[in-house]
Amino acid sequence: MPKNKGKGGKNRKRGKNEADDEKRELVFKEDGQEYAQVLRMLGNGRCEAMCIDGTKRLCHIRGKMHKKVWIAAGDIILVGLRDYQDDKADVILKYMPDEARLLKAYGELPENTRLNEGIANMDEEDDNPADDYIEFEDDIDKI
Repeated sequence: MPKNKGKGGKNRKRGKNEADDEKRELVFKEDGQEYAQVLRMLGNGRCEAMCIDGTKRLCHIRGKMHKKVWIAAGDIILVGLRDYQDDKADVILKYMPDEARLLKAYGELPENTRLNEGIANMDEEDDNPADDYIEFEDDIDKI
């Protein structure tokens, strides 16, 4: 049988669960950078994002984030703009939902930006919760 000369299997590639959940310093945009919201994932480390300046750009996820930071549609990201290609950008950072809320509170993101934070934080007006239920008749013989 051949000897294993590698450094480990696929569990090594998966890596340790490094705690990125702890509080990190909020990073604001600098010149040459822009905030964007992911419209859709394209695969191959790319996504389509709508930048705050109103331009739709094809964004490339940098290698440091690739397969480590999962980006989904609706996420707020920080992209680095390219001098030579205006329709393309590079993803620098993904903001956590609480960081995105802080950016909106500081006025960095416009007020009309919808933050997709999952089902847990639905901010829709629910005037009458009874409207969510459907009543069925009990008599099955009428059908």
